[in-house]
Amino acid sequence: MNATPPLPPPPTWEDLLTAALLGTDRRTPPGTPPGRTAPAALLDAAAAETVRRRAGLRPGRAAPLPEPAAEDPRPALPTASARRLALLLADRPGTGTGGRRGTAPDLMELLPQWLTAVNARGFAAPAESLPALLDAARGRTDLRPAALEFAGPRALWLARLNPDWRFALRAAPGGRTALPGPEDTRRTEKLWQEGLFAERVGLLASFRSRAPDAARELLAATWATERAEDRLMFLDSLRTGLGARDEPFLEQALSDRSRNVRATAAELLSALPGSALAARMAVRAGACVAVDHTRNTPTLLVEAPHECDAAMERDGVSAKAPPGRGERSWWLGQLVEASPLATWPARLGGRTPEQIVALPVADDWLDELHAAWCRAAVRQRDADWSRALLGIPSAPSAGGPGAVSLAERAKLLSTLPRDERAAWVAGFIAAHGLSEAFQLLGVCAVPWAAPLGRAVVDALNIARDAGSYPWSFSGVMGLAERCLDPSEAARLDGLLSIPDEPEDASPGAGGYWAEAFQRLGTTLRLRALMAQELG
Repeated sequence: MNATPPLPPPPTWEDLLTAALLGTDRRTPPGTPPGRTAPAALLDAAAAETVRRRAGLRPGRAAPLPEPAAEDPRPALPTASARRLALLLADRPGTGTGGRRGTAPDLMELLPQWLTAVNARGFAAPAESLPALLDAARGRTDLRPAALEFAGPRALWLARLNPDWRFALRAAPGGRTALPGPEDTRRTEKLWQEGLFAERVGLLASFRSRAPDAARELLAATWATERAEDRLMFLDSLRTGLGARDEPFLEQALSDRSRNVRATAAELLSALPGSALAARMAVRAGACVAVDHTRNTPTLLVEAPHECDAAMERDGVSAKAPPGRGERSWWLGQLVEASPLATWPARLGGRTPEQIVALPVADDWLDELHAAWCRAAVRQRDADWSRALLGIPSAPSAGGPGAVSLAERAKLLSTLPRDERAAWVAGFIAAHGLSEAFQLLGVCAVPWAAPLGRAVVDALNIARDAGSYPWSFSGVMGLAERCLDPSEAARLDGLLSIPDEPEDASPGAGGYWAEAFQRLGTTLRLRALMAQELG
């Protein structure tokens, strides 16, 4: 009996790979006949060899399980609010069609407000919502501080397992729970010496809000060895809790080798009206402005500096003017901006800020002088000067003579108490409408006070009745959805019908307005429900 011939050895993986690269017309694997069936035979052999190779592998050692996440001691989120969070996180922008949003609320725009409310109540995030919450924070940097505070220590645990969430490691999730306090000197020194830059910034900011002197001493200990860009960021953190005890350190920083660091130190010192730098600036600025009593009406005379000397540059005055600005006016603005506002009444005949602002200014220096006073009022948080520069909201110029732009008016308003701020903007809207009020509304506290909310709704109603182009008010509508007090929802019920359109109205404007008011009312009621769910 003849013995069965041995089977040919199967082709090696290298043989199969070579045949696939060269083509079966030029190379066929061992044991595979050439011809039309060669490609299929090559694929069959590759499949069999793949199974053989995988079956021959030894299983690897199991990786050690990660350490359990730290416990979150905060109370659990109420069930209704947990469901609400899932809905907020499931909403995605860009799902609408065309240019119309419909009547449904924009849930992603409500998420920041919801996070602020839940953090104020101290609830912990449900574990099952953390991945979606971290994904949302990854895509929107404005969400990160509130989202990571809500996520708590588990966000840090997850971020170590998923590279997509590494931003959480740099942002000290869970608020200050991940940072040592000033009393924990060992952990503080280790983190300050060895931590990532963002971790060091977070540590400094945390110290500054709780123990300003300890934060400054921490920074001073390594100041000489820090990089210039790092020194600038660290120095900026001293804005929180800035006080007279910071002056020696900031005076030292005026001699820093970095121009940006010197400028920031000078700005901080000028925000301290009692500092030596502020006194030096007051002398320089005072020499540039005086009252001329020889005219029929007392008038401010301005003599701008003729040079920017080394002492001025050391105190933060930038010698090179930007394009389009004269050097002398550029230097004057910086001197006035950095001078204590309290020195001007004594310098200008004991006048109040309102009287000083009302004085005429000779030789077209009014805009430059008042603009510098605006910046000084914002820097020094001086409400009296802000009121004087703003003027009455119903003024024909829509503000005081020093308020040269809506952006500056918004900054001046930020120095006033919240109720006064809202009342001024409400008066502005009543006198001038909504077309220029968007920036001003952005500095008003949320929810808007009742007078401001009524002024906004009334102005929107007037715009609707006038047949105005509705899309030009979409920005104000979006703000109203987030900022109106939910109690205003009932006032919107009478605005849901489609009005008769004037002949010169935009086509379809009435339907858009009705849709927008319906969405606004729905959003306000949803915000009220969200607050109830949180308890």
